[in-house]
Amino acid sequence: MRNVRLSIMSLVIGLVLLALAVSMIYPFLYMISVSLSSDKYVIKGAVSLLPRGLSFKVYDIVLHDPRIYSAYRNTFLYVLLGTALSLTVTSLGAYALSKKSMLLHSTFTYLIVFTMFFNGGMIPTFLVVRGLGLIDSIWGMVLPTAVSTWNLIIMRTFFAGFPTELEESGKIDGLNDIQVFYYLVIPTTKAIFATIGLFYAVSIWNNFYSALLYLRSQDHFPLQVVLRNIILEGQVRSTNVTSVGGDQLVVEESLKYAVIMVSTLPILLVYPFLQKYFVKGAMIGSIKG
Repeated sequence: MRNVRLSIMSLVIGLVLLALAVSMIYPFLYMISVSLSSDKYVIKGAVSLLPRGLSFKVYDIVLHDPRIYSAYRNTFLYVLLGTALSLTVTSLGAYALSKKSMLLHSTFTYLIVFTMFFNGGMIPTFLVVRGLGLIDSIWGMVLPTAVSTWNLIIMRTFFAGFPTELEESGKIDGLNDIQVFYYLVIPTTKAIFATIGLFYAVSIWNNFYSALLYLRSQDHFPLQVVLRNIILEGQVRSTNVTSVGGDQLVVEESLKYAVIMVSTLPILLVYPFLQKYFVKGAMIGSIKG
């Protein structure tokens, strides 16, 4: 009887997971299908799962825009620099907070947690960034978002479970706190670094808000802003047809979906390489939390 219950439960769970997977995969496949379909089929609404009248016109328009390459370069620069900076600051802060012997440990913890629920708001933050001279610079994209309180708490919880015996053995061998962190903690906690690093990388890749607030020069615009400008530059001549870059007419829906694919695919390609660390790091963080 128990085996029957387990089988039924397994079947229900499998169906629910399958339904969730289909609900998430289908919109993605639909966007690919529409962006690769001929205009006449898109306008008729005849595209569903597979492309009809295979066409790469919208991708040709998007990828041949000269702003795309500088936007990719800027975005990769922001992601690499921002992720490295965020991981460094967050891990050092989390490791310090994981030590209850630290002076004013509880006070610092409460102050940091307080910022999860209350913050200064957009205008005070903008005035601080402007006062520091970060407007229209690379640092304006990476410094204001360098530390996520949520990620800091996850890493602090993870480091709190690090074996004290290992740290003590390192100190007996003459290591100070920074050397213990560099030589012992980092090599044995790659999973949490990969997980939090992926969180930061995805967040910076999709960071559209900071670019609008703090960047002025088009040479510094990230990919998200440039793709948004490509869409906005189109002038709607009819219900569905858009003019882009002169006399090229494309279906607005196809252009939007092509833009989404161009901006999403590069960061999706990172997941398979970090998946094993991501699952392990997320599970450890949740258990110890």
